[in-house]
Amino acid sequence: MTGGAGQGGGPEEARGGQAGPPRSVPVTVELLLASPRSRYVGRPADGAEPALGPETPSSVEVRAGLGIVGDRYFGRAAHRGAQVTVFAAESLETVARLLGVDGPLDAAATRRNVVLRGLDVDALRGTTFSVDSGEGPVLLRATRAANPCAWMDHELAPGAFRAMRGRGGVRCEPLSDGVLRLGPAVVQLGLADDTGR
Repeated sequence: MTGGAGQGGGPEEARGGQAGPPRSVPVTVELLLASPRSRYVGRPADGAEPALGPETPSSVEVRAGLGIVGDRYFGRAAHRGAQVTVFAAESLETVARLLGVDGPLDAAATRRNVVLRGLDVDALRGTTFSVDSGEGPVLLRATRAANPCAWMDHELAPGAFRAMRGRGGVRCEPLSDGVLRLGPAVVQLGLADDTGR
């Protein structure tokens, strides 16, 4: 298991659900991040670039094939198929435990767009799923792992880069338009990808 103890929706549920009917998993959207620019540039020792304004809104607008409106990856050709990053809150707690860190680590420092609690997000790679936080489902295809970078040692805690390997979340292609909000939500697992790809 890549996340922490008590994490719901394990690999069997995420991957195995594709063969059977869709399955609903209750989750909580704990953090949303939309940053208009990449703040981790240059050398980590030099520190992150300053934020240009608020980056953790209570809701975000997702556009199919483009990403999150206002985010640095929105509509970028270099990030096609991987515009939205999804991460498990439990994974960050596991990292803190592995490193012996007292207190919580800052989820926003991971620079992941959507942080969910209650689902083994890393097991979603290669699947199509949806997240519905009350505004209708947002369909996502998890195309690949969201691997951590060396900045994690500087921005989270020493050793975080290595500790996040295998638990850094997934990069997703948005397949539908919609809105995601903080708070209770439902993830639908085992959805067929009807985009013809």
